[in-house]
Amino acid sequence: MSYVVNIHEAKTQLSRLIERAARGEHIVIAKAGKPVVDLIPHRERPVVLGGLRGRLEYDDAAFDIDPDIQAMFYGDADAPA
Repeated sequence: MSYVVNIHEAKTQLSRLIERAARGEHIVIAKAGKPVVDLIPHRERPVVLGGLRGRLEYDDAAFDIDPDIQAMFYGDADAPA
């Protein structure tokens, strides 16, 4: 079951509401009687390296050197890359 509070009460009781949410209680903050925000405890999520491998496609031209950028660094477009 959730505990519903209005915004004014949430402002004045924020520390207590945070403690309750940290213990696992579902706190809902409402505005004009309509739920707006769920106050939930923060959960660390593990970092997954390479999680998008095989899901993204790109054109190899994305890694080509732009002649204008190369000219800004080297002074002309014929400079070695």
